Amino acid sequence: MTTARPFAARATLRLAALMALAVTVLSLAAMALQYRLVEARLMAAQQSLLTADLNGLAALYDQRRIIALRQAIDYRATAATGDEMLLLMDRNGQTLAGTRKDWPATLAPAGEGFTTDGAVEFTEDETRWLAVARALPGGFPLLVARSLQPVDDTLGALRRGMLGLLGALLVAGSAVGWLAARSVMARINRINTLADRVADGALDARLPGPRSDDEFGLLETHVHAMLDRIENLNRATHRLSDTIAHELRTPLNRMLQKLSKIEGQDDLTADLKAEMRQAIRMFDSLLDISRAEADQGTGGGLVPVDLSTVAAEVWDLYDPLAEDKGLQTEAHIAPGQQILGDRNLIAQVLSNLLDNAIKYCADGDHLTLTLTPEDDRILMRIADTGPGLPEDLKPEAFDRFTRAERDRATPGHGLGLALVRAIAARHGARLTLPPSEKGFALEIRWPRLQQSD
Repeated sequence: MTTARPFAARATLRLAALMALAVTVLSLAAMALQYRLVEARLMAAQQSLLTADLNGLAALYDQRRIIALRQAIDYRATAATGDEMLLLMDRNGQTLAGTRKDWPATLAPAGEGFTTDGAVEFTEDETRWLAVARALPGGFPLLVARSLQPVDDTLGALRRGMLGLLGALLVAGSAVGWLAARSVMARINRINTLADRVADGALDARLPGPRSDDEFGLLETHVHAMLDRIENLNRATHRLSDTIAHELRTPLNRMLQKLSKIEGQDDLTADLKAEMRQAIRMFDSLLDISRAEADQGTGGGLVPVDLSTVAAEVWDLYDPLAEDKGLQTEAHIAPGQQILGDRNLIAQVLSNLLDNAIKYCADGDHLTLTLTPEDDRILMRIADTGPGLPEDLKPEAFDRFTRAERDRATPGHGLGLALVRAIAARHGARLTLPPSEKGFALEIRWPRLQQSD
């Protein structure tokens, strides 16, 4: 089984992106609030300046009406800095005094009095203004306005600064998120690596090094305790199976020897001997399964094996038996397929599968063996068009003593596929039951032997 490092890398990126996004969203919210507050303060300041202008003009108007306003506006027009707009016109539309010659086309005098009620914004030559336009008694239009360019300049500088800060926060958030995500995913990958080794059969695998005093350390402690428990239970189960098989094989063999000495009851002794031999074969299979399961994940005793040669030799042994039963056989074996394995166990897998196929198939059925390379694996497929395996039994097909009710009369103990699974696991191979229109099919993907340069 391969580790999930590509998936972990994507998870790291997702976690880093999520953290950077969270920092960015919070920063944007804070900046937006700050921007609105600054904008409100600046607009309030311009509103205050406009109010002060109107208050001063109102005081002059109370003293000497239009004459005082004209003189004050003329005086201020000579010292205007461009941030204010003042204009007083007569009832005929002629300019009496002001910082400009004509009335803005987009404005119309409205309201009465020297207050900022009804102040409006208008744009002229790409400059925004906050203005109060009034029609004074007698039909004298008055315009008092303050430029919003200082506000726009300040807000523009603030936006540029915020964008720069946002970019820096995004980079910093991504970096911090990446480092934090890598740290988290490194801890998770430790556990994933352990899970991969256990899934490959190494129940004694444990995480190296001391465990930290945090949630991950507690998780590792729980995983180790769980594996210890599983290993102990598995060892006890194997020990019990081995003990039963060993203890029963011996008395059965003794009974066989004694039966050979009985005379005059040949039919009875022959039946008893056949039953005992079946029982002995069952115990031998159980022992083989236990030994294969006990060796899972160790890799000991495995040597380079030409899988193509073993498959061809076993096929040559069973092909005549299949033809004698009337089966149509076909084999496609790619040459030179090398694996690291145990030659005898591999031959035992093929023998079990071919023997089962021949046993359950009828005259005219097809039996096929295929061996082909597939990426870093070698695909072995055995398929037949016999009665197949009932759908309800497929989930437990590889369990011990699994047999269909219709096959109870056929000799066997339901240990063949259990042994195949144990041997496949011993070699790190993957077993699958692909869908088949008719009959039974099984695929084994053996790890290809990596040739050293």
